Amino acid sequence: MATLKQENGVAVRSGRLPEKGPIAENGKEILLSVKGVDITFGKGEDAVRAVQDASFDIYKGETFSLVGESGSGKTTVGRAVIRVNPLAKGEIQYKGVRISGKIPHALDREVIRNIQMVFQDPAASLNERATVDYIISEGLYNFHLFENEADRVRKVEHMMDEVGLLPEHLTRYPHEFSGGQRQRIGIARAMVMEPELVVADEPISALDVSIRAQVLNLMKKFQEEKNLTYLFIAHDLSVVRFISDRIGVIYKGRIVEVAEAEELFNFPLHPYTHSLISAIPIPDPQLEKNKVLYTYDPSIHDYSQDKPEFVCIGHDHYIYGNKKEIEEYRAIRERGVPVKPITIRDPNAPVEEHHQEVEVDKAAEEEFLIHPTHDTGSIWYMVLSFFLPILGLVAAFLFKKFRHTRNYKMCRKGALVGLTLLLLILVIFLFLLWRVVA
Repeated sequence: MATLKQENGVAVRSGRLPEKGPIAENGKEILLSVKGVDITFGKGEDAVRAVQDASFDIYKGETFSLVGESGSGKTTVGRAVIRVNPLAKGEIQYKGVRISGKIPHALDREVIRNIQMVFQDPAASLNERATVDYIISEGLYNFHLFENEADRVRKVEHMMDEVGLLPEHLTRYPHEFSGGQRQRIGIARAMVMEPELVVADEPISALDVSIRAQVLNLMKKFQEEKNLTYLFIAHDLSVVRFISDRIGVIYKGRIVEVAEAEELFNFPLHPYTHSLISAIPIPDPQLEKNKVLYTYDPSIHDYSQDKPEFVCIGHDHYIYGNKKEIEEYRAIRERGVPVKPITIRDPNAPVEEHHQEVEVDKAAEEEFLIHPTHDTGSIWYMVLSFFLPILGLVAAFLFKKFRHTRNYKMCRKGALVGLTLLLLILVIFLFLLWRVVA
């Protein structure tokens, strides 16, 4: 008889996932739960905290979109869900079972089988040396998901038909297809595994505008037919609004707002969410010309004393802020008057009235200026510091003081190596001198 073990309060058959996940307060099944996740790359001074304290739930059968600008940590979170990026803190649960960190081999295979990914670049994510037949069949081979060769061929051909490709395409190679066709192959590779959760990492950003709707409709069709759940990673809010059930906004690795799609667009309470929505292009060129672009300035937040938290303000709307900000957000939401994120200037108004210059706080600008213009980190700094280590240490001190991080590291490295070599030469000289005297 198979043994049962407890994993986060859920009875799990050894090496197997439970049939259903835990039920949230709203009665929905939680398929994936990200709890207080930190993801760090590098060590020591070179460490980069890509994601910090990220928390959100994804309910079964929904499309949860994670949006933010480039470099905000969206893909990093998605790759952590499929167990590619390790966590520095926190955990990820699938159906209430922890799947982050070290887990049993059998559970790892179950996770791979149930969570698939559609990548952003359809050209780079496909093996150029393999035929389409092998690319789609690879998961079937690895998990023995077919009874015999005829069953495998039937499944692959059926999936090719589902994504709108022909059986004769199976003998071709990825470079023989267009971008949209390659993305369909990537979708077929994921869907043939019959997963429950699909992480879609900007699946349409590399495609032509005319092809994007086709790919989105294809993904929506699979969701309706197979009861799929999507973690949809994107930066285009105009697309996200119409395909998402709920949306999470991420800024510099931190989740700042989570709400249902219409709730978020009607009440974009966090200033960063406001700025993202205001940047959505308007199809009318005249309106776009007169649109007032809202720019997010992080210096408006004062978290020195009143520390921020990620809390629910009602209406299943979560937002990041300190106590003062949370009260303001809650008051705006309770008034029930939709927030107007986009403002159109009156084109007939005098120039003085609608001419607006955005003043950027110099302190905030310096905060985001990671490397000054001349902070090149040239190797010559290391070479000169190697031959003149004392001067190199002085230069390193000055570079560090003026935030020339790359130059500082090169000078410090060269000076330390030079000093170590001088010390070694001194030790050898003293040893030889001692031998001569003795």
